[in-house]
Amino acid sequence: MTFKTFRVSFLTCPENKGYRMRAISLAVLLLLSQILPLLPASAADEDSAVGPPPALAPGQPPPLPRQGPLAEPRSRDQVGFPAALTASVIPPATPLAPATVALGQKLFFDAQLSGDGTIACATCHDPARAFTDGRPVSIGIHGRAGQRNAPTVLNALYNKSQFWDGRVDTLEQQAALPITNALEMGSASIGDAVSRIAGDKDYQAQFMQAFGRGVNEQDMLRAIATYERTLASFDSPFDHFIAGDANAISDSAKRGWELFNNKARCNLCHALTDRERDPTVFTDHDFHNIGIGILRHRVGALAEQAERELAQGRALDVDNAAIANEMSVLGRFLITKRPGDIASFKTPGLRNILVTAPYFHDGSMETLWDVMDHYNKGDGVADAWLDEDIQPLALTETEIDDVVALMAALTSPQYKDAGDKEYARQLALTRVNRPQRDTARAFGPKPPRPKPPL
Repeated sequence: MTFKTFRVSFLTCPENKGYRMRAISLAVLLLLSQILPLLPASAADEDSAVGPPPALAPGQPPPLPRQGPLAEPRSRDQVGFPAALTASVIPPATPLAPATVALGQKLFFDAQLSGDGTIACATCHDPARAFTDGRPVSIGIHGRAGQRNAPTVLNALYNKSQFWDGRVDTLEQQAALPITNALEMGSASIGDAVSRIAGDKDYQAQFMQAFGRGVNEQDMLRAIATYERTLASFDSPFDHFIAGDANAISDSAKRGWELFNNKARCNLCHALTDRERDPTVFTDHDFHNIGIGILRHRVGALAEQAERELAQGRALDVDNAAIANEMSVLGRFLITKRPGDIASFKTPGLRNILVTAPYFHDGSMETLWDVMDHYNKGDGVADAWLDEDIQPLALTETEIDDVVALMAALTSPQYKDAGDKEYARQLALTRVNRPQRDTARAFGPKPPRPKPPL
């Protein structure tokens, strides 16, 4: 019997049906094992976007994300959408005209704005990851690592200041700085970036349609910011609960909402005031030192260095310090030079937080349970600039689970599947590793805070 005859006999014999199925399955798996490594990482990960992104070789920039449906402007027809607040933060001079939004979306994903054509705004703000990048700190041109975790662009239109340290006020100003930062997009200037798209006939037509004039710096930044203002993200299970659907969230999440506003003290920073419940943007738009990372640095010496080197307050100098070197740990102090602002960072919103891991300005916490353990023990007791509201919380394990359940309920429907997978991933990690948990400190008294050396 030849091999060909045996193969036909094996695959057609009824007695060998089980073997046939296993053989076919094995063949498919072998084929996939050969094909999947050849796919771009962004294509393979686009649908799930759960867990850390693929590791990069030294000097390698991250892959460019695809646009896909998650990049599209959000409808205002969302439960929980704050119409009055939204109207108040949209500049009258820059309405959300479709032509301007379409131009901004195209620019947001265009790597031509970077110095070597490898990095776009979307590189650090991937729609599949709720407009973050999944890395502790962002990686830019030539694989260069910065000092800060990429915050989400979703709901950034409601921010009263931009970046972790609030070094600019508007989305237009925010759009400009990464383009010229040497560790991010690496263009020599905004004009340099504009020059690379100015000869493109499609861009010429789109700028003319959106603004009635040719390609220019101001309108390029306005278009990007306008697109970002369409990324309002609500309609979560929590929004439906607040709107009156008592069954929209679990009993655990309901308990979490009560803890959020009372024992867990989350509302002291994640609400406009600590007197009224705020179910909208979950931030006080303020800056706080919460005890993250400060003990690893010579903060006093760094503050003196910053006062000398940033005395002129030039935006590009501050931007470089925030992204490129150890002075990044100084946070808001880089802008204000006030000792009370040392290592203070902006309170982020909490919407879609489940799918924006890792957490905090330096990406130092992998799970939401790590975040809660950090707060539960009142971490940072040796930090002389620690916010006065940081103290041990005495939350039980069940209560921590309840607050995490609330945060998971803030996930918008576009990210439900990714959120479910991410919740399971993080929960599994907590079963084997809780590096921030310290029950004795969580249930102990608040220790005295040392006096600042400055």
